[in-house]
Amino acid sequence: MADNTQSSQTERRVPRHVVIIMDGNGRWAKKRLMPRVAGHRAGVDSVRRTVQHCAKLGVEALTLFAFSSENWRRPEKEVGLLMELFMTALKKETRKLKENGVRLRVIGDRSRFSEKLRKQMDEAEAYTADSQGLNLVIAANYGGRWDIAQAAQQVASLVEQGKLTASDVTEDVLAQHMCMADLPEPDLLIRTSGEQRISNFLLWQCAYSEFYFTDTMWPDFDEAALDAAFEYYATRERRFGRTGEQLEQVQSA
Repeated sequence: MADNTQSSQTERRVPRHVVIIMDGNGRWAKKRLMPRVAGHRAGVDSVRRTVQHCAKLGVEALTLFAFSSENWRRPEKEVGLLMELFMTALKKETRKLKENGVRLRVIGDRSRFSEKLRKQMDEAEAYTADSQGLNLVIAANYGGRWDIAQAAQQVASLVEQGKLTASDVTEDVLAQHMCMADLPEPDLLIRTSGEQRISNFLLWQCAYSEFYFTDTMWPDFDEAALDAAFEYYATRERRFGRTGEQLEQVQSA
């Protein structure tokens, strides 16, 4: 997929697909002597600003890491509050997303969520399904290793059914069964709060992504912070395994 988009990507200053690990809500609240949930609530405002700014700048897809498969290890009370906040945000924001042409989808293993929350996810996706603008993807109970495993299970099932042989299983076949297979591969991964790791997020999809790490806590991440990330992205030479000389030939063709 990377090769198919290379030419257009090298010419764009704004990435087609941006993914963000929204980190630092708890530390933001702690610095202000507030409960951690206050940081998560403030983070929702940052989500709203980021979605609006990405739509304004012409970003095609925005994927936000809201809740990882490892986050269940957090204190039970905090997890419960996060689930309530997720439900509230879906109820409150879905209509606004529709009005602004944003299509919402949720990726990840939904089996651990309550039936009520799963229903809210389904309704939000259905309500915005016809939107033609920004694709907003929320990764919830998502892990990159889980994504690869579920794709492998789907392909293995096709082999068992005789629809594929083992030799038919290629990178392209496996990629077709990954989450977000219909979207461009991420061009830019942003992580806030100073951490410099991807924490099991989109391991397959981010093979050729540019990484941008900022010390800004997620609740403080605003339009200017996003512009700074895009300015960094615009300086990168995206070669996809080629030499700089080859890239210049492709651009001049």
